[in-house]
Amino acid sequence: MTKAIRVHETGGPEVLLYEDVEAGAPKDGEILIRHTAIGLNFIDVYFRSGLYPSPAGFPFTPGNEAAGIVVETGSGVSGFKTGDRVAYAGPLGAYSEMRVIAADKVVHVSDSVTDNQAAAMMLKGMTAWYLLKRTFQIKPGQTILYHAAAGGVGLLLGQWAKHLGAKVIGTASSQEKIDLALAHGYDHVIDYRNKDFVAEVRELTDGNGCDVVYDSVGKDTFPASLDCIRPLGMFVSFGQSSGPIEPFNLALLSQKGSLFATRPTLFTYIAKRTELEAAAADLFDVVGKGIVKVEINQTYSLVDASQAHRDLESRKTTGSTILIP
Repeated sequence: MTKAIRVHETGGPEVLLYEDVEAGAPKDGEILIRHTAIGLNFIDVYFRSGLYPSPAGFPFTPGNEAAGIVVETGSGVSGFKTGDRVAYAGPLGAYSEMRVIAADKVVHVSDSVTDNQAAAMMLKGMTAWYLLKRTFQIKPGQTILYHAAAGGVGLLLGQWAKHLGAKVIGTASSQEKIDLALAHGYDHVIDYRNKDFVAEVRELTDGNGCDVVYDSVGKDTFPASLDCIRPLGMFVSFGQSSGPIEPFNLALLSQKGSLFATRPTLFTYIAKRTELEAAAADLFDVVGKGIVKVEINQTYSLVDASQAHRDLESRKTTGSTILIP
């Protein structure tokens, strides 16, 4: 038996129950992992609350990223052996001491990266990777706006975008978060609670607007985000921490300057093994070289996952958060 967080019904943080479960034995193409650290992400809240339906039904174990040690390999597994350090982003099931997972979903962890770093950055870091290098390929001299700059993805993306030569503008909700973002690649950070971020962005870009807006906030920042974008620029919606964006007439995009809009997800970009390996290698490279620093600002025991969710939803957290089994 092993311990895991289980969700038997959707709801608030209180539905996260710490229970005994069977880890199971790995079958063909699978490996058994003992987790050393688990990443916390806002997508975990979406599955817990029912905003995103669990593909496994009920009960299910949440969590989309973790790092650990290979305990056992099933038949047909090549490239992994007992004792290997590994990490992954998806599928569900990370909130556990041990789990069985398909071997083609995990990657080896670089010697230059710790287990805690890997657990804190796999989903968030590869999200930053696809946003900057695939969805809208950042080039030197371009200007970006990123909402929730002091969050887990935001701190990674700010540093990476600056390294790529972009002018990086962010938004945050407190002076503490503004200072944190400014220390992680952002050229300017706007207090969106006390200032009109559209007017601020216009001033910072001499009225031209940004090349791209990356928005994981959703309801609270739309459609104002569209007014921050230059003609023919792109709006990238990849989350909805404040609630979903209401359906809108596509003609709005033409009225705002023939804008492009997209709703990408990480798992589409890393669906193929070659793409997963490329994304992880790129991420480990910039972290290992110190170009992108992973800020783990909160650590909880796995048994305290409910409190971690409360703090995340109330915006008390900054940077990355990990759970320790």
